Amino acid sequence: MLKVKYQGIRPAPGYPSQPDHREKKTLWDLLEVDKLTDEKLSLTESYMMMPSASVSALVFAHPEARYFSVGQVNVDQVQSYAERRGETGVEGTERWLGSTVLGYEKRCDLSCNSNSTSWVVPNKSLILHG
Repeated sequence: MLKVKYQGIRPAPGYPSQPDHREKKTLWDLLEVDKLTDEKLSLTESYMMMPSASVSALVFAHPEARYFSVGQVNVDQVQSYAERRGETGVEGTERWLGSTVLGYEKRCDLSCNSNSTSWVVPNKSLILHG
């Protein structure tokens, strides 16, 4: 498969251009994978595909399609993304995006609820409290 010449890109959930693994579930539901495969493919709670040799990707077969990285995002972007996903807080979104995507350091107390979380944006004199 890797030796086959193709034009375009094949980004996949969990990789730099689509860092949120939860988007696998979006694809799964949209394509009705359970129904199409007679439930021979499944997603674990951590969105790993079973059997483990399974793969998923978006395929853009256009000669001008190029890979890109989301890069680092700030607190306001994470909050906006979480809201569009229908979430009430950012903790889950932060966890699934991972520290390499977050352009800030998350600080929280031991309970880590939305009332006790603050964010520090590097190289800025700004601390936001949620």
